[in-house]
Amino acid sequence: MVTQPLLENPENTHQAVLVHLKSHNEMSVGELCDKLGVTSMAVRRHLSGLQRDGLVECRLVKQSRGRPTYRYRLTAKAESLFPSGLGSLAYDLLDATFEKSGHKGVMELLTNRNDWLVKKLSPRLKSLNLKERIAEVAKIFSENGYMTKWETLPDGNYFIYQQHCAVHHLATQYRQLCVLEPKLIEELLGIKVTRQQYMLKDDPICGYLVQAK
Repeated sequence: MVTQPLLENPENTHQAVLVHLKSHNEMSVGELCDKLGVTSMAVRRHLSGLQRDGLVECRLVKQSRGRPTYRYRLTAKAESLFPSGLGSLAYDLLDATFEKSGHKGVMELLTNRNDWLVKKLSPRLKSLNLKERIAEVAKIFSENGYMTKWETLPDGNYFIYQQHCAVHHLATQYRQLCVLEPKLIEELLGIKVTRQQYMLKDDPICGYLVQAK
C-alpha cells in the first residue's frame, strides 16, 4: 500500500511500477520487466495487488501477429498518489486576495465559494429527509478528506464530527475557513447548526450540533 506521494525516484518495485506507468501512459508486462529488471512473475504480482487496490487497470490489445497482449495503465484513483500543487494553489489564492483586500476580501472570496458549493451540492440533498441529509453531508465531507461521522443524540438532535481537518494548516492562517464551515453545513441541511468542539482550540475533533429539536 502506498502511503505517501510518489516521486520520480521510487523507493521500491511496487512504487516503481506506478511511476513507470505514469511516465509511459500504458505498458505491457514485458516492457515493465525491461524497465525494472525483474521477472515477469514479480511484475504480475505487483500488478495484481495494484489492481485489487483500484490503482491499475488493463485492456486486451490485439496484435497483427501473435497472441493478444494486456496493457496496463493507472486509474483515476492513482492520480492522488502523485504530488499535487493544489495546496500551494490554495495558499497563493488566499495570500494574493489578502494582500489586495485584507481579511475582508478573504471572507468575501470564501463566502462566494460557500455559495457555489451549496448550489453544486444541493441536488444530492434534494428530496431527502433530515436524517438522510445529515448522512449525505457527512459523506460529502469525508469524500473531501475530513473523516466525518454523525450520530443521533438521546434528545433527538444530531451530532456531526470530523476526526481530521483536511485544511488544518491553511485554517491556522485563515480562520475564515472555520467561521464559514458551520454556515455551509447549516445551508446544506436547512436547519440550525452550532459548533461544539474545535480542533484549533485543542479539541480532538471539530463537532457540530444539528438542532433538530
